[in-house]
Amino acid sequence: MQNPNRVIAPLVMGFWRLMDWQWSKQQCLAYLQHCIELGVTDTDHADIYGEYECEAAFGEALKLAPQVREQIKIITKCGIRPAFAKKGLVGKANHYDSSKAHIIASAQQSLRNFNTDRLDVLLIHRPDYLMDADEVAQAFTQLKQQGDVLHFGVSNFTPSQVQLLQSRLDFELVTNQIECSVYQMKALDDGTLDQCQQLSMPPMLWSPLAGGKLFSGQDDKAKRLFATLTQVAEELAVDAIDQVAYAWLNMLPSQPSIVLGTSNIKRVESAIAASKLSLTREQWYRIWQASTGHSVP
Repeated sequence: MQNPNRVIAPLVMGFWRLMDWQWSKQQCLAYLQHCIELGVTDTDHADIYGEYECEAAFGEALKLAPQVREQIKIITKCGIRPAFAKKGLVGKANHYDSSKAHIIASAQQSLRNFNTDRLDVLLIHRPDYLMDADEVAQAFTQLKQQGDVLHFGVSNFTPSQVQLLQSRLDFELVTNQIECSVYQMKALDDGTLDQCQQLSMPPMLWSPLAGGKLFSGQDDKAKRLFATLTQVAEELAVDAIDQVAYAWLNMLPSQPSIVLGTSNIKRVESAIAASKLSLTREQWYRIWQASTGHSVP
C-alpha cells in the first residue's frame, strides 16, 4: 500500500552534475520541461553541488519560464563546507556545519539561488559529529514558521541520528537520503530501511545504479550482478538491465524515492518503465545473492 502522506515522489531528477553537462539555460529548462511532461517533477540539489554553482544555474533556467516553478518540487541540502580552492579556502579542512546560523543562512542563499519564495524540502547533507539536535530543531522550526521551507529531512544519517533529531522536532522528518542499489545494500542490514518503514518515512536512494558499476564494473560482484540482471531482464522481456535494478529497489517495503542522475531523457523513460515491472521474490533474492556472493542462510 502506498503511503498517502509521502512528500517526495517515487522518482526524483538529480542535478548534482548540472555543471558537468555544460548546458545553456535554455537546454536546462527544456530538459526539465521534458521531465515534467513525463511526470518526474521532484528535483534534487545541494548547496555545494558544482562548487556552489548548480543551484544558481538551475535558478537561471527557471527565470526563463517562472511558471515552471509551480510545477516542480525543489529539494536541496546544506551542512557540508568543503575547502574548495577557488572559494579561497586553500589549506583549510573540509568540515560539516549544522549550526543554526549556517542552516538558516544556507537556506536563505538557496532561496536566492533558485529565485523562489520557498524550498519544498531541506535536508542536512551529512551527519555532523558536532550536531546539537536542539540547535538544528530551532533552525528548522524558524525556517518552517517563516514559510521559507515546507518540509525537512536528513541525508546519510544513521538510525540513531535520525531518532535523535526527530526527538527534538514537533513535526515529522520526511526522508533520509541514502546510498542504496543492488551493488550497495548496506542499508538493508544496518537498520536504516527498517526505520524508514517504521516511521513511514520513504528514503531517497542516491546512486541507484552504483555509479555505472552495473554496466562496466570489472570486480567480481559487478560481473555477477551484470550476468544475473541480464538473465532476469530476459525473463521479464525487457532490454535494459537498469530497469531490473530499479524494479529491485521498488520492491523495498519502505517505498523509496529513486534519485536519477542522468542527462539522457531515455534513461528517465527507462526508470519510469521500471515502475511497471514486477519481480518475483525468487528473482529479487537471486539478485541479492549475486550481490552478496552467497545464498541466504
